[in-house]
Amino acid sequence: MEPLSEAALAERLASLPDWERRPDRLARTFRFRDFVEAFGWMTRVALVAEKMDHHPEWRNVYATVEVELTTHDAGGITDRDTRLAAEMDRLGHDAARTTSD
Repeated sequence: MEPLSEAALAERLASLPDWERRPDRLARTFRFRDFVEAFGWMTRVALVAEKMDHHPEWRNVYATVEVELTTHDAGGITDRDTRLAAEMDRLGHDAARTTSD
């Protein structure tokens, strides 16, 4: 798997407006109403990530989940990262608040 070209990445990011591009990864902070909602979302994402065989780097503190996506084997952002980001957005659609801190 190869990192996305700059043009392809820009195109994908247009549909992921809440995600921040960092040099070799995508990042987003999700904020939920409470811990149960945050953990429930993480559980749903974990099932999707396992099926994709692509696992996020994330950190959970109470109602906040900080996410980073990168494809280590490719050394950057790939199609897998943007697809998982889109699924995370879809699953987090009912979240009380989301930000891209």
